[in-house]
Amino acid sequence: MHDQITFPEFTTLLKSGLARPLPGQSAQFQMAPLARRQPKAASVESKACREAAVLALFYPCSKGRPKLLLTVRPEALNNHAGQVAFPGGRREPGEELLVTALRETEEEVFIARDKVSILGELSSLFVPPSNFCVYPYVGVMNEKPDMSVQSDEVASMFGVRASGLVSPESREVDQMTLSGKARPIPYFSFAGKRVWGATAMMMAELAAVIKPDLLELQPLV
Repeated sequence: MHDQITFPEFTTLLKSGLARPLPGQSAQFQMAPLARRQPKAASVESKACREAAVLALFYPCSKGRPKLLLTVRPEALNNHAGQVAFPGGRREPGEELLVTALRETEEEVFIARDKVSILGELSSLFVPPSNFCVYPYVGVMNEKPDMSVQSDEVASMFGVRASGLVSPESREVDQMTLSGKARPIPYFSFAGKRVWGATAMMMAELAAVIKPDLLELQPLV
């Protein structure tokens, strides 16, 4: 279905999905490590955390079909080195979270904020390793971005078809070493790139917003 839908049709579908009650942790936990599937621990409520905002941004590919923009972090970063993520970053003092998402996107991948239409937001979540409360926004732009862009926080960018995002076949699990211990970690697989952790949790909710019957899927671990 989502390989055939036009970008304007997809935008309408996405906006409608975001207007409904969000699936929240029911979707996020499908792609969370077992230790992270604790409702109170994953919530931003009562957390003395740093705040960040990210942007899940869709754009039309050459055939007019929707794609989701993802970035790859440089290997030299102290945190999240080499990981796939949404553009975004830390909130500045006094800044609205939506402004944070747009500013960070502009700084990281050079997409001007006036080119982005915000359709809504996803559920916030707490990321224990970095002590961040993350607030995801969802937007669209009407042209393909420059995919060759690099910055201090972005080594490369790539797009994921909406049909791939909502496909159960994109979900896999593997052993990863975290804090010196091997653990089964669920992840999205797109053309050899793995998306796991908080980004995968947000993507799982985004997928369920687009295709609500994905909520029937069981967690992989």
